[in-house]
Amino acid sequence: MMRSLYSGVSGLRNHQVRMDVLGNNIANVNTYGFKKSRVSFQDILSQTVSGAAAPTAEKGGVNPKQVGLGMNIASIDKVFTQGSLQTTGLNLDLALQGDGFFIEERGEELFYTRAGAFALDKNGTLVNPANGLRVKGWQAIESGGEYLINASGDLEDIIVPVGGKDPAQATSVVRYRSNLFSETPLLPLDRPPTAEEALKSTVATNIDVYDSKGNIHVMTIEFTRLQEEKNAWRASASVEGADPETLSFDIAGPSRNDSNSVIIRFNNRGAPVSVNDDPTLVGAPADTVSEGRLAGTITLTLPEDNITQAIEIDLGNTGLYDGITQFAAPSSAKAYEQDGYGMGYLESFTVDNSGVITGVYTNGKKAPIAQLAVATFTNPQGLSAEGDNTFRQTNNSGLANIGAAETGGRGKVTAGTLEMSNVDLAEEFTDMIVTQRGFQANSRSITTSDQMLQELLTLKR
Repeated sequence: MMRSLYSGVSGLRNHQVRMDVLGNNIANVNTYGFKKSRVSFQDILSQTVSGAAAPTAEKGGVNPKQVGLGMNIASIDKVFTQGSLQTTGLNLDLALQGDGFFIEERGEELFYTRAGAFALDKNGTLVNPANGLRVKGWQAIESGGEYLINASGDLEDIIVPVGGKDPAQATSVVRYRSNLFSETPLLPLDRPPTAEEALKSTVATNIDVYDSKGNIHVMTIEFTRLQEEKNAWRASASVEGADPETLSFDIAGPSRNDSNSVIIRFNNRGAPVSVNDDPTLVGAPADTVSEGRLAGTITLTLPEDNITQAIEIDLGNTGLYDGITQFAAPSSAKAYEQDGYGMGYLESFTVDNSGVITGVYTNGKKAPIAQLAVATFTNPQGLSAEGDNTFRQTNNSGLANIGAAETGGRGKVTAGTLEMSNVDLAEEFTDMIVTQRGFQANSRSITTSDQMLQELLTLKR
């Protein structure tokens, strides 16, 4: 009977622990990124009254006789199932869909969390505003006009320079994707053309290009159909503010073209086949490109700022229709793209599924600023809960496998949402009922054992 008393006590004590865990789960039903816990029980070592006996020739075997000594807690496990996502509309509210944790730092200590309610402090550092922990990742590095992120490098603080400047970039290439009307009138050979005839036989294109300071200059290229060749056009260039004496339009080759004019030829199917320096002008050797990409380079000098600039003119590929063409359709010869821009300020930013923070500048440019790091563990249940929705690495969780989202089995980042708790109230209430009944049953075993002891004490009467 004394054994039943202590067994009942163990049942009461451990069912109370289970109730504590259930209460904590229910308390955190609306905590972002919270992961519920579960309690598993196991029996305690049994007392052997008699051992087992092997069968013999005269009789069969005998099973052991054992009396259990109660129960104990086997484990309290974190359940890392995915919580539902709640849309918030804030671009720094981040949720992970799939495995992984965001990484936060305090001093030299690293913490891991599923709650992505982040914000910027006054220095532009990405932090958890509830506790000031800094979110870790990698800053973008500018290299040759490109912004690169090394997701295998050391972790860094993420800084978003709100209001920061993006320097101007000089135009280095202008691309054409257009058509020259194949029936454009030819200029008369026997007399100078009238203004109206010159206008009808010439297609002029304008596009704004930028110098290294971000100043805008209008670049004009006029396409004039040649009298001598039905499928040939002369392209002449000029740039507003540039010295016309030093401006040149050169086709790659052994000799430099000092003129501002080149010749473009098409085949009978309307595709460009070659481009060469204009041989009719002084200083224009006939360098020709007739394979691959058809392009020339405009070199100009801006005397006001003493700036020399080279701009590549991309006319498309030989025999293809990805650039300028010549068909019996209205002329639409215009440049559709150039890569220069003026100075701009960081106006806003977005976060994509791989955790890359992309800045949007007032000059229309978009460039990566940083990328959030995501950590996974071999055994996430081995992590130690440290409060503030954070976990810490332990010797049974395994080392953090840190990398970019959507790589190496890591989940994807969803901006403008937060992960809700994975607590299911219906399940928790059901477990509460089971736990309550278990507690009551163990209390009854104690009171019944007490009554039996009471009967034993009254035997002498």
